[in-house]
Amino acid sequence: MSLVDYKYHYGHGYKNFSLDNKHVMGELKTQPFAQIPDLKAAVLDALYHPIGSAPINELVRPGMKIAFICNDSTRVANTHDFMPILVNEMNKLGVKDEDMHIVFALGTHRLMSHEEMVEQVGEDVAGRLAMYNSDCKKQEDFAYFGETSFGTPVWLNKQICDADLVILTGTVVYHFFSGFGGGRKAVLPGVAAMETVRKNHSLMMQPGAQLGKLDGNPVYEDQMEGVALFAKEHKLFLFHSILDAQHNFLKVFAGDWRLAHREACKFVEQVYGVPVDEPADIVIASCGGYPKDINIYQLQKTMDNAWCAVRDGGVVIIIGECEEGSGSAALEKALEKNPSPDAIKAELEKNFVIGAHKAFAITRLMKKAKFILVSALDKNIAHKLLFEAVDDVDEAIKLAEEYVGKDYKILLMPEGSLTVPVLKK
Repeated sequence: MSLVDYKYHYGHGYKNFSLDNKHVMGELKTQPFAQIPDLKAAVLDALYHPIGSAPINELVRPGMKIAFICNDSTRVANTHDFMPILVNEMNKLGVKDEDMHIVFALGTHRLMSHEEMVEQVGEDVAGRLAMYNSDCKKQEDFAYFGETSFGTPVWLNKQICDADLVILTGTVVYHFFSGFGGGRKAVLPGVAAMETVRKNHSLMMQPGAQLGKLDGNPVYEDQMEGVALFAKEHKLFLFHSILDAQHNFLKVFAGDWRLAHREACKFVEQVYGVPVDEPADIVIASCGGYPKDINIYQLQKTMDNAWCAVRDGGVVIIIGECEEGSGSAALEKALEKNPSPDAIKAELEKNFVIGAHKAFAITRLMKKAKFILVSALDKNIAHKLLFEAVDDVDEAIKLAEEYVGKDYKILLMPEGSLTVPVLKK
């Protein structure tokens, strides 16, 4: 026996484990790309040489009002690093601090505390610009822009409606049913009302709503239509960063909210797509630690990626702390009422509920493989969500052997929330 030691991110710390090397097929990691050596220079170059747009100095005029849409605490874009550069450049172009503000793209996530807002954008920017949560449940905070061809009513936060320029910040990663994150998602669902999000996300039940797919994806196309209704009367500009698994900057993209996002998606495919020769009996995937494993709601994205690498009837072991539990009372309630993948799907097709949609996202994966959580999540909640739950990886492997036997192959995903296994044809 030849044991190899591993140390994978788990919450704010790590989980250590050892594996017999004869079982290990490989370790899937993001492709190595050079880090940006000078972030400020890269940001300014992107602003003044944007994709599909006039440069920033032709868009910004003294006295303008500018709204920045920024990520919430569940998504990592290193916003605190680039926001001071963006804000200072707006100052140089004649825009005062009091004429700029930040709206956090919460979607349907919980509200951020002031301390979390400061942490997200940095103390300097937080002390200079007004900051707002977009609370999807406060209908009076939203303005109506019409209806998409998919039947989605477009209600968007009023805090972006009075701005002369709305700058969409964030990052791009694969998304399990809208293809890729970022771009239009900063607006819809980021700063959209609950009913807008609910109707848009209900399209995840339709064919084409899948990871890595934009064209022909009803969720993406509906989001694009919704943001286009807003863009008829408002100027938008995109600024996105692409990070590696260690949260280092690899590249920044700026320009037209449609075209620059498409280019960013192409780069993400190069960085995060990982070729795999064959599916494994067991996949062990870490979400990458906090905040990727803050709750089941976020951890599910790692489940989707790991699902791509496991064989039918195999086992996926997810390493994720879940310090905030499931992250959704609606998710728990949905599985209490309908404790099986088919029952959840039938219920959502009748009545689509945000939160409950994650129950479908989770359980549909369980039809292919068994999912074991290495987590601090309450065991009763884990079982309610149809997971096996254990405290460490060694225990998880022993449990997995009960399903796949003693002769098995393992694929490892230390950056499971980012890497997407692509089976070679």
